[in-house]
Amino acid sequence: MKYQEDCVKDITIAYIGGGSRGWAWSFMTDLALEPKLSGTIRLYDIDQEAAENNKIIGNTFSRQKEALSQWKYETAACLQEALTGTDFVVISILPGTFDEMEADVHMPERYGIYQSVGDTAGPGGIIRALRTLPMFVEIAQAIKAYSPKAWVINFTNPMTLCVKTLYHIFPEIKAFGCCHEVFGTQHLLKRVVEQEKGIVIENRNEIFINVLGINHFTWFDYASYKGLDIFPIYKEYITKVFDAGFEEGDTNWSNSYFACAHRVKFDLFNKYGLIAAAGDRHLAEFMPGDTYLLSPESAAHWKFTLTPVSWRKEDLTQRLAKSKRLVSGEETPNLVPTGEEGIQLIKALCGLRRMISNVNIPNTSAQIQNLPKSAVVETNAVFERDMIRPIAAGKLPDAVLGLITPHTDNHERVLKAALTHDVTLVYEAFRHDPLINGRLRENEIKTLVKDMISATIRYLPEEWKAVL
Repeated sequence: MKYQEDCVKDITIAYIGGGSRGWAWSFMTDLALEPKLSGTIRLYDIDQEAAENNKIIGNTFSRQKEALSQWKYETAACLQEALTGTDFVVISILPGTFDEMEADVHMPERYGIYQSVGDTAGPGGIIRALRTLPMFVEIAQAIKAYSPKAWVINFTNPMTLCVKTLYHIFPEIKAFGCCHEVFGTQHLLKRVVEQEKGIVIENRNEIFINVLGINHFTWFDYASYKGLDIFPIYKEYITKVFDAGFEEGDTNWSNSYFACAHRVKFDLFNKYGLIAAAGDRHLAEFMPGDTYLLSPESAAHWKFTLTPVSWRKEDLTQRLAKSKRLVSGEETPNLVPTGEEGIQLIKALCGLRRMISNVNIPNTSAQIQNLPKSAVVETNAVFERDMIRPIAAGKLPDAVLGLITPHTDNHERVLKAALTHDVTLVYEAFRHDPLINGRLRENEIKTLVKDMISATIRYLPEEWKAVL
C-alpha cells in the first residue's frame, strides 16, 4: 500500500468467491464510490468463468462517471496467485449449490422441523458447516503460507464457525466476520424513536448500542440517542403495536421472503428485557422449535416467512441473466451506496479513519465475560490503523446466556466433527440443537443426519462416505 496525503493507493485485495453475483457486486459498488482508496482486486473462484465475468463487470464499475476511485480487477487461477502479497482478503463463498441447501432447509421438514433460513443454526446450519469448514481449513492454510499479515474479512455463513475455523488452523490470523443484521435493528430503533418522539434522526449510526451475543443471535443491553435511554421508549412502543408489529412502507412481511414485522424481537424483549438484534428469521432458528417455528402457520402468526430455496434458485437465474447483461454492456451498473460497512472498515484498518462497529472475533479478551474465551462472539470493536480493539461488552443475563450456551457448545462439536469426520458428534449436535432438542427420537436423528449427509456428499471429504 502507498499512502498519499489522506489517501491509500495500490491496495491489493484478494476476493475468494470472486464469481459472486451478490456480495461481490455490492463490494464493487462501495469500492467505486470510495474516493480515498484505490488498487487491485484479484478475483478467485472455483467457477473460473464467473470470476472472469466479474472481472469485466468490476472494471466496468470503475469506468462509470459516478465512480470516485479506480480499481483494476484481475482473475487468479489458484489461491497462491490470489493471496501472495495481498493487503486484505475477502471471503464470500457459497458452499455447494442451492441443491445442497435445498436438502439442508427442507429435508428436516418431514419430521416437522422447520427452518426460516437454514444457514447458521438448526440442522441446516450444522450440515452446511460440514461442507464449508473443510474449505476454510484450506483457505486458512493458504493465508498462513502466502499472506500471513493480511487482514481477512469473512462474509460467509455459518459466520461463527467459519471465523472459528480460521483461527483454529492459523491462530495468528488477523480475521474477523462482518454481518449487517445489527444495522437493521439500529434502523428499527431509529424509526421507533422518530415516531415516539416526533424527531428526525439522520443516520442509524446515531443510535449508540452495546452489542453482545453470537452471530445472528445478537442482543443490545444498552441503546441511546443523544441522552435518551431508548429502552423505555422501545418498551412503551411494543405495548402499543405488539399484535400488529412494525412494518414500514412496502416491506410488508407477507410479500417478502426477507421482511418481518419484528414481532419475534418484541416478544423476546418482553421475555428477557434485552433488545434482540437480528432479523426475526434468524432469531427464530436459535430458539426452541416450539417457540416460533413449530409450523409455517406459527411463522405466519409471528409475521415472518420461511424462505424457500426454490426462491433462491429463481433469484440466481435472474442474477445470472443480469451478469450476462452487465458483461455484454446491455445493462449499465447503477452505483448507489449499499449501506454495508466493509469498505469503511478497510479504510479504518488503513489508518484513514477510526470507527466502532460490530464484529465477529474470538472471545480471547473476554469481551463477553461469561462466555468461554474459545467462543467466537459478536460485540463492538474499535477499528483503527492495522488494529481491532474489542470493546468489553459485559455479561449476558443468565436467561439469555442459557439460550446462547447450547449454540456455543454446538460450535465446538461441529468444528471437531468437520475436522475428524466423526458422525457421533453430528448426532450430538443435532440432539442439542434447540430446534430439535426433545422433538425427535434417537433413530430419527440418526436417519436424518445420514440422509442429509448423503444429500451433500459430493461436497464433503471422502471420509464421510463411510457413514452412509
